[in-house]
Amino acid sequence: MKKGILFFSVVFNASMAIAQEIRLNAYGHYVFDDKVESYYNSTNYFSGTIRGGFLWGLGVESRVLDYYGIELMYLHQGTTVPVHYYDNRSFGEKSADLDLKNNWILVCPMRFQKVNDQVEGYAGVLMGLAILDVNNPENQNSATATKFAWGLKTGCNIWVTDKLGIKAQLQLISTVQAAGGSFYFGTGGSGAVVSVYSSILQFSLGGGLIYKLK
Repeated sequence: MKKGILFFSVVFNASMAIAQEIRLNAYGHYVFDDKVESYYNSTNYFSGTIRGGFLWGLGVESRVLDYYGIELMYLHQGTTVPVHYYDNRSFGEKSADLDLKNNWILVCPMRFQKVNDQVEGYAGVLMGLAILDVNNPENQNSATATKFAWGLKTGCNIWVTDKLGIKAQLQLISTVQAAGGSFYFGTGGSGAVVSVYSSILQFSLGGGLIYKLK
């Protein structure tokens, strides 16, 4: 994972040095609900829902060739997670409504296809890190975890002027083994640790603005 992220980071830095064009991107998306659950046995399970909400982000995009580029992105979503699980310390079922902040740092190689002078389509593969912060407002317990994240995105840029455009985009991000008792569901109760995990899979729809610097 680290080697892959380092590789794409080196590629991005190199592409900035030889870029034919540099763009700044601003994103605004609606993220849909995602259910997370896992069952190991009758005393080792959880289920919950990461509620949908607003996601915003920024990106720096380097165009090396006419049809290829690479983008460095930061994305953020603040949401809540109602969760139900078994607490091994109290020997009973528990429920909690947790506050969750998702922060992604991603590198995205992309392929572009020009439709006409005003419209271009694109698609890319996301790879990077998810930094997740969770807090239980009832007992003020909190935790942070850094996980591998990958995803896909596709959309189009509609140019309003030579430098300013509007983005329409579909995006899918998966955070691998991000939901588990030792990360958040242990903080939801009295400190119990659940050893099962569930990946987060979040689909979003939205758009943004794009501005050419170079």
